[in-house]
Amino acid sequence: MAGRGARRPSRKREVLKAQGALHPRPQDVTDPLFQENAFFDADDIVQVKYEMLRRVRVDARRVSDAAADFGFSRPSFYAAKAAFQRAGLPGLLPQKRGPRQPHKLTDAVLAVLAMVRTDAGAVPRATALAAIVKDRFGIIAHPRSIERSLLRYRERQEKKRR
Repeated sequence: MAGRGARRPSRKREVLKAQGALHPRPQDVTDPLFQENAFFDADDIVQVKYEMLRRVRVDARRVSDAAADFGFSRPSFYAAKAAFQRAGLPGLLPQKRGPRQPHKLTDAVLAVLAMVRTDAGAVPRATALAAIVKDRFGIIAHPRSIERSLLRYRERQEKKRR
């Protein structure tokens, strides 16, 4: 099983995908090692990025050439280099985009919404809660985001009580 012509076992691809390490464009990797040697797997984005960094540092390749051979842009090379210097191999795993946690609906906002829900005779709809959040705090939040955040908030409060 040499080169990219022979597909990798689907189990390995599944594992790479589950770990967030599946290269979205393995066909863009044109480096000879990934073409000729079965050890080098173009589906493994961590291995591809590491080898790209190694080519520049150890083999003294130009950044633009190495980036092109591994299917990346120059800015992507420098981002990978910084991530590797900061965190080692785990830094080469792709990071999720966007906020890491709810950032608009703080615990203070959720405490007020939980109080509104408890004080109200009938449980207000999420759209009504969204209107309260907008009026009182000037925050625009989707009703479903409010429901999910309130659920997590209640679970945290219950854990504290135990």
